Amino acid sequence: MTRSIRVLVVDDHPVVRDGVAATLSAADDVEIVGQAADGATAVQMAAALSPDVVVMDLRMPGLGGVEAVRELRCRGVNSAVLVLTTYDTDSDTVAAIEAGATGYLLKDALPEDLVAAVRATAEGETVLSPAVASRLALHVRDPGRSASLSAREREVLVLVARGGSNRTIADELFVSEATVKTHLGHIFDKLGVGDRAAAVAIAYERGILG
Repeated sequence: MTRSIRVLVVDDHPVVRDGVAATLSAADDVEIVGQAADGATAVQMAAALSPDVVVMDLRMPGLGGVEAVRELRCRGVNSAVLVLTTYDTDSDTVAAIEAGATGYLLKDALPEDLVAAVRATAEGETVLSPAVASRLALHVRDPGRSASLSAREREVLVLVARGGSNRTIADELFVSEATVKTHLGHIFDKLGVGDRAAAVAIAYERGILG
């Protein structure tokens, strides 16, 4: 039997928090291991419980979501973080992903999309809502500022920013998944990052994507 995805839900609004927990717990492969109403409690619970995924609100009293994600990474907590928020501004998006969030989903997402996002996040995939993806990956804005990336690497990065998995990127570009992984490795090295979400955030900040 496949092990359930263990999830910690963090939101300062009880109705929202309970609703998210109920939506996720209805899925056969998701287990809610805890709920927190603020970032400080979330950090303590995540350190103690080691959930697979933390579904994190951004704007909460006391320690906010971005600061909580940073603290989790500083403490070496390996839980993936899926931001679930009302806000899709550039500053919110980039700050959350740079802090170490794996994905960014808006609260108007359909229940099935939320469940799918949690599953993808647990697998290490980058999850971005369409509104956020459109901010990060409309086109390569200034080739001169991304000269260190090849044309194919920029294509791969754009598709990563749109939330594409290695398989979907491979299908889109008519290459193998192994080739996509090789391109990603080169992108990470050139941008000085260690994962897909950070690559998207840094590329957006530098004007490679925008």
